Amino acid sequence: MNLDGLLAGIIHLSIRGRGPTDAYVFDPHRLAVPCWARAVEEQKAPALLLTLDRHFDLVPTKNPPKRGLSVLELDEHARRQFDVRNYDHIIGCMEAGLISDVIAVARAKPVGCFEGDTYVDHTGQSHRIIRVPSLDRLTDDWGDVRAAPEAKAAKALIDAAGHLILDIDLDCFTSSSDVDPLTPLPWPETVIREFMNLEADPFWSAVLKHCSTLTLAREPLHCGGLIGTGHLFERAARIIFTELLKTDLP
Repeated sequence: MNLDGLLAGIIHLSIRGRGPTDAYVFDPHRLAVPCWARAVEEQKAPALLLTLDRHFDLVPTKNPPKRGLSVLELDEHARRQFDVRNYDHIIGCMEAGLISDVIAVARAKPVGCFEGDTYVDHTGQSHRIIRVPSLDRLTDDWGDVRAAPEAKAAKALIDAAGHLILDIDLDCFTSSSDVDPLTPLPWPETVIREFMNLEADPFWSAVLKHCSTLTLAREPLHCGGLIGTGHLFERAARIIFTELLKTDLP
């Protein structure tokens, strides 16, 4: 069944470049759930998640989905049962059997964020969580004995991954205004490029070797509204698609 027309608000892109063959673009971050489900269904195994975000979306969900749900059932669950603040979908997907382990690059901790390095789901399965504030913490001395402990642990997970999902929340390319903390300040292209650290080719080559799917959340509420988000998406897309993935712009 072709699900593209049934998943409202989710744009599916087939891409040819370096790394993933499928990309999904949407607004609320929790809509990543049916996209991850499609990747897991195709690969027939849970995925390692590498997520770039401004917030650690690691709050335990109050309404975890049952295991064995279809993509459409998970889509409905994500829209109706997960928190509208978009911070409980990752652990929810661990509970659903979609995500094995997580490498989370973010800066802010929502209230109730799980802060351990291992999450144990309701079946007793353990899920490793590696969290860092920036990509530099992972990419510096990648594969070297001098690398940070988080980088060594991330390399072990990536090398062993059956498949990996690269997840990017556009608000990771924003900062809070000093005048009004609720006002996001989108980054210019030079800062986005510096954050993505494309020069760290050993890291990105390892990631993209295992990456089956890219998910990209636009989150207009956190990125300066519809117009501001559109401009930020254009800047970020040039770096993500053209420079990192070596493919055409969406």
